[in-house]
Formats: sequence, C-alpha cells, structure tokens
Amino acid sequence: MAFKNPFQLKTGSSPLLRESVLTNQDNLGDVIGTERMTVSGAINRSLILGFILVVTSCISYVMPSTIFLWIGIIGGLICVIAAAFKTQWSPILAPLYVAFEGLFVGAVSFMYASLFNGIVFQAVSLTLAVFFLMLFLYKSGIIKVNDTFRSVIIGATGAIALVYLVSIVLGFFNIQVPFIFGNGLFGIGFSVLVVGIAAFNLMLDFDFFDKGESAGLPKYMEWYAAMGLWVTLIWLYLEMLRLLSKLSSRD
Repeated sequence: MAFKNPFQLKTGSSPLLRESVLTNQDNLGDVIGTERMTVSGAINRSLILGFILVVTSCISYVMPSTIFLWIGIIGGLICVIAAAFKTQWSPILAPLYVAFEGLFVGAVSFMYASLFNGIVFQAVSLTLAVFFLMLFLYKSGIIKVNDTFRSVIIGATGAIALVYLVSIVLGFFNIQVPFIFGNGLFGIGFSVLVVGIAAFNLMLDFDFFDKGESAGLPKYMEWYAAMGLWVTLIWLYLEMLRLLSKLSSRD
C-alpha cells in the first residue's frame, strides 16, 4: 500500500510566473531613473530565499508539529495569492512565503523520513540534480522555451492541477483514486509524469529571469521571480518524495 500523500493541497505549478506579467503596465510602470530587474539580482534573491527555507524547514523537521504543517499550508497559500495580485509586495511576501513553506516542508519531510529511511536525502539530491540538468538544457539551448513549449507545459500543468483538485473533492466523499495515488505501475508512472512536468516548469522560471531583465521590469520583480522559482522547486521536491515513497512501498 502506498504512503498516503499528506500534501495534495500543495501540489501544482507556480501560479506566479505568467507571461502577462511581462507586459502588464502596472509592473512595467514608469521605471525611468529607477533600478531594473537583472538576472544576477534574481539569482541572489533566490539564494536568500533558499537560506530562509532551509532554516525554517530544519526547525520544523527537528520539532515536528501539525501546527507547523497547517501554518505552512495556509500562510504559503496566502502569500502566493497576494503576490499574484500585488507584485510590488514581493520583497515582503517572498521571504514570508519560503518561511511558511519551510515549516510545511520540514513537517512533511519528517513524516516521510519516519516511514522510509533515507528518503529525504534522496529527494533533495534528485531535486538538485534535476534543477542543474534543466538549467544546463536551458542555457545550452538544447531545449528552447518558445511559445509551443510554453503552451504544452502550461496545459499539462493545468491538467495535473485539475486531477489533484478532483481527487481532493472526491476525498470529501471518501472516494479515493486508487490507480493514480497507489504504488502500482500506473501510480508510479503518473508520479514520473508529474515530476517531469514540474521539471520542465523550471525552464519557464529560467526564461522569466531572462525576459524580466530584457523587459526592464522594476527591481522588486527580482523577488517575484525568485519566489516563483521556489514555488516550482518545492513542488518538484514534494513530488520526488511521493515518487520515492511509492517505489519504496513496492519493496
């Protein structure tokens, strides 16, 4: 029997990095004489957010609590929704988001670690490996982020989100989706597919870094871009945990 997913409400792609952000006049604004977004600045912001995430996740991992779990879920969701509508608040919302998500990730990681020895280290290692692989593929131009690529990934991500939403609704009526969330071949295949879609979403995040600089977005959008990247990375990590738990359950 597969380990029941404790984070179905948290799976999905980054809702932040929409193409419309690049042409939204509220984001472009009158930035004459003000600092603009740069790729290096967004990278630095991403590193800062990563440090905050690690700190809060370690706290939650060594002091596991359902309170941390729900604070992370609710707090992170509020920050994402607020940032999607008020991008100028990103310098505040982005650190808050990863702080909340760290509490959530730490609690979930503890749950999995208590059942599957070494699974957290494996999930972290695989997530980092996928991140650098996708970065290489993007920077080398082996895979180009064009309109077709973007449409396919966004469509696939939306389909996955719909599947999770339906499963959550059915769960309220005690109806389980046996194949998708089970540890059978179909369930494992579905998880591999979701991990792949999450990985390709990273390329959309990388592309936003570059396009944000080219479009001359205001400086605070570096926080917005960094936050979007971490939304995707956290999703990828959680899906890695789910896939590894399914594989371990078959042993």
